Amino acid sequence: MNQQKNKTERIHSLDSLRAIMMLLGLVLHSALTYNITNHGNAWGIKDPKSNYILTDFLVLFIHSFRMPIFFLVAGFFGSMLFYERGVVNMLKNRVWRIIFPFIIFLFLLSPIIYFSFSYTNAVFENQENPFITTIQLFSNIVVFLPKTTSHLWFLYYLIFTTLISVLLGLLCEKLKIDNRISNTFNWLIQKPVIRVLFFSTFTFFILSSLETSMINASVSLIPDLSTFVYYFFFYIIGWILFKSKNLLNNFMKYDWQCTFLAVTLVITQGLLIQYSGMKLNPNSNSTILILFNSLIVWLFIFGITGLFIRYSSKHSKIMRYISDSSYWVYLIHLPLTAIIPAFIWELPIPALGKFIIVLVLTTLICFVTYHYLVRSTFIGKFLNGKKYLKKKKPVGNIV
Repeated sequence: MNQQKNKTERIHSLDSLRAIMMLLGLVLHSALTYNITNHGNAWGIKDPKSNYILTDFLVLFIHSFRMPIFFLVAGFFGSMLFYERGVVNMLKNRVWRIIFPFIIFLFLLSPIIYFSFSYTNAVFENQENPFITTIQLFSNIVVFLPKTTSHLWFLYYLIFTTLISVLLGLLCEKLKIDNRISNTFNWLIQKPVIRVLFFSTFTFFILSSLETSMINASVSLIPDLSTFVYYFFFYIIGWILFKSKNLLNNFMKYDWQCTFLAVTLVITQGLLIQYSGMKLNPNSNSTILILFNSLIVWLFIFGITGLFIRYSSKHSKIMRYISDSSYWVYLIHLPLTAIIPAFIWELPIPALGKFIIVLVLTTLICFVTYHYLVRSTFIGKFLNGKKYLKKKKPVGNIV
C-alpha cells in the first residue's frame, strides 16, 4: 500500500469534538439515576425519592448524537492512520490505544463498578449496614471477573470496526475504486440539503431493518449485531470522509441551522413520546420515531461538527488539555456516577440538583486525578502515547 508523503497536521476541531463527545458520557451517566425511563434496563440504579422528566429529555438529547459523532470521528482518524502510516503501524497503534486499555481497565474497573452499583442499590433499599452487605458479595471470586463490557463497550466495538474497515480499505485499493468513492463523496458533501437527506434515508433503512428507532449500545461480552451494524455505518462514513478532509469547511454551511433544527426535532420527539402513550420509550420501532431519529442524528452530525470546525479549529491550550484528559476521565467516571448518589439521596433537593452535584463531583475527581496521577506518569503515556513532564519551579539566585 502506498503511503501519503505529506502527513495531515493536527485537526484541532475534530480532536476537540471527539473529546467532548466522550466527556458527555459523564453528563449522560450522572442523569440516568434520576430519570424516569429505564433505558434498555442497562442502568441498574434509580433514586427512589426523585424522578425528574427533564433528565429524560437530557438523556434523549445526548444519546441522539453522541456516539454516532464519536464513531464518525474515530473512523476519520482511523483512516488517517491507515493511509498515512500504513496498515502495520496503524494496527500497532490501535492495539496500544484500544485493545490494551480495554482489557486492562475492564478487569481493573469491573469489581469497582460492581461495588458502586451494589452499594448504592443497598442504600436505596434501606438495607442495614449497606457497606457490609456489599462487601460480603465479594466473598465469591467470580465477582472480580468482568461479566459485561460496561461503559467500555465502545472500545470493544472499535476493535471490530477497525478490523473490518482495514479489510475493506485494502479491498478498495486492490480494486482501485477508492478514488471513485471519494469523488462521489466529495460531490455529496458539498450539497448541504442533499447530504442530510441521503444519509438520513440510509439511516432510516438501517434502523427499520433493525426494528428500533434508537440503538442502545450492547454491553454484552457477546458482540451484538445491531450495535455493530449501526455504529460501523458511522465509522465507515468517517473513514471515507478523511479522503475529503479538504472539504471539511463545507460542514460550516448551515451548521447553526442544522443544530437548531435538530434540537427542535428532539424536543418535538420528546413531547411525542411523552404524550402519545409511549411512556417515554425512545426505543420503539415506530416508523415516525425512526424517521425522527434518522433526521436528528445527521442534522446534529453536520451541525455540531460544523460548529466545532467554525469555532475550534485553532490550537487552544485548554481544549488540548481537555482532549488529553478525556480518555482517562471517561474510563474512571462510571463508578463515581454510580456511588455518589448513595451519599446524597436523602438531601431535600430536587432531582435536578442531585444530578448537578453528581456531575460536578465526578468531573472534579476525574480531572484532579488526571492532573496529579496520570498526566505526568506512565499511565498518561499508556493512554495518550505521551507523558507530560511536570514543570519545575524556577530557582532564585542565592545572594
